[in-house]
Amino acid sequence: MARGHQKIQSQQKNAKKQAEMKKSKGHDQKMAAKAALVFTCSVCKSQMPDPKTFKQHFESKHPKSPLPPELEGVEA
Repeated sequence: MARGHQKIQSQQKNAKKQAEMKKSKGHDQKMAAKAALVFTCSVCKSQMPDPKTFKQHFESKHPKSPLPPELEGVEA
């Protein structure tokens, strides 16, 4: 039954290795992308990464709505 014992040892070694890989990975691309979306449209709740994109979105998608005060000085 040496093979049975080797199998268990191998599984334990692999589990430890996988745990270290997961811990050392550090950051997740999805979380980083989500953190970059800082501006939220008040009309449709879409998220944008910067004020220039936000203003372009607002002007094209909501032309009849008044421009929010935070976008007044932004050049698109």
